[in-house]
Amino acid sequence: MAKPILFTVDDEPHVLSAVGRDLRQKYGQDYRIMKASSGAEALETIRQLKQRDEAIALFLVDQRMPEMSGTQFLSQALTFFPEARKVLLTAYADTEAAIASINSIGLDYYLMKPWDPPEQNLYPVLDDLLFDWAATVPLPYAGIRVAGTLWSAGSHAVKDFLARNQVPYQWLDIESNEEAQTLVDAATAGNGRLPVVFFPDGDVLIEPTPQTLADKIGMRTQATEPFYDLIIIGAGPAGLGAAVYGGSEGLRTLMIEKAATGGQAGTSSRIENYLGFPKGLSGADLARRATAQARRFGVEILVPQEVVQVRIEDPYRLVRLADGTELGCKALLVASGATVRQLDAPGMANLTGAGVYYGAAITEAAHYRDRHIFVVGGANSAGQGAMFFARYAQQVTILVRGSSLEKGMSHYLVQQIYHQPNIDVCVNTVVTEVFGEQRLERLTTLNTVTREAQTVPADALFLFIGAVPHSDMVAGVVERNNAGFILTGTDLLKNGRRPQGWASKRDPFLLESSVPGIFAAGDIRQGAVRRVASAVGEGAITVGLVHQYLKTV
Repeated sequence: MAKPILFTVDDEPHVLSAVGRDLRQKYGQDYRIMKASSGAEALETIRQLKQRDEAIALFLVDQRMPEMSGTQFLSQALTFFPEARKVLLTAYADTEAAIASINSIGLDYYLMKPWDPPEQNLYPVLDDLLFDWAATVPLPYAGIRVAGTLWSAGSHAVKDFLARNQVPYQWLDIESNEEAQTLVDAATAGNGRLPVVFFPDGDVLIEPTPQTLADKIGMRTQATEPFYDLIIIGAGPAGLGAAVYGGSEGLRTLMIEKAATGGQAGTSSRIENYLGFPKGLSGADLARRATAQARRFGVEILVPQEVVQVRIEDPYRLVRLADGTELGCKALLVASGATVRQLDAPGMANLTGAGVYYGAAITEAAHYRDRHIFVVGGANSAGQGAMFFARYAQQVTILVRGSSLEKGMSHYLVQQIYHQPNIDVCVNTVVTEVFGEQRLERLTTLNTVTREAQTVPADALFLFIGAVPHSDMVAGVVERNNAGFILTGTDLLKNGRRPQGWASKRDPFLLESSVPGIFAAGDIRQGAVRRVASAVGEGAITVGLVHQYLKTV
């Protein structure tokens, strides 16, 4: 945390120099001393300080300056630093103006020139004011700040990107924080573009893309080499499992992830059935640990970067990134997973990110304290989300298409839900429509057995309704089922025959696709067991199969 600032303004150079000298002599160890020779210069400086979220403890300003008096300057400066203590330097003739400013701007004190000796005429006054400031004003947050509105899809996207990549930030809601609104207006010239991201070094990004954020934060988005032993597409549990084992066994390994390491599992609030963690762990914690472990073994990780196409140039496999870069490898693992299926219902598209969220959206949960939240889905991800939201919400309602939770959810989780007093469950129920102007306000449900429809108030809707595989990059390259999941191993053998175009004399390995040297693991694979431990295991197994494959080429 940078030291708080004592800011002095005077148009007379010798006075400005003398004030700065006396302030440094007494307060230089605990405060930074800054100065300006005019009100206009000072205002520009404090705007920049505010964008960097610096703290100004005290203004010491000359009253009689050309173009802008000390009182006029303070009245504008206080819109940026309202808690700063305010002292005017005055001549004898300025005392009436100084006294009037006590009422007009809340002036704390005025000092007559000259103030010699400072030990008698300056320091005692400032000591009292600074003691009071330090006791009543908290120091500002010394990190990234995101300013926007709770009901903005763009604001949600930025918060979600930072949270999933475990980058700390402070949220500033301009609808409930006047100071945040002032800060945004100054940064955007009042054009209303949101969100605005403020960095400690003073840089400001308006409506940033994930790529822009990643570059600013210092995340690696470009590969260091053109060719690798193993490239992994996707950094969910399967990709991370393969990365750790690939790196530890000496393979030059590159992992490419378009959002954040951990994948969908990284958004889970609590994983309680993962081996070795009897008290459970969050998806974010698992992602953090696994990412650090992979990097320790020399694995390169590109985030956010997306693979848009895979092609074959035997004996190599090539991937093309969204920015046009092409990278080669000996073996390729597709572990790009799947995302929550979109709900096709009236009103959904307009309210996504404004009360309607796909997946856990843990970044938003605390904003719905004492509200009514609806969760759609009957698998573990929905149950884990509901349990997490129950910490904040007054009521959580789980809507399940099936006839019971037990059909798709682990027993331990079902029992937790039934024992949580502020969670209720509606079975045989689907959402048919959502309503709201700027944010979600109501939703309509339909009981699929009784055909009874009901429209109820709703503050938030979180959806966990099936999976859509991310396999377009291998379309036309490897065999997929009708839903887009990749076929591997014995699923490729039809009446004992190998897949069409199979070039090897052996059968496909367990997790190998219809193209030798291209593997699939985790949720992207047909027949995958959708559990974190299974995905990690498949990733680890793939590395052993890669070694076997490399012996044959």
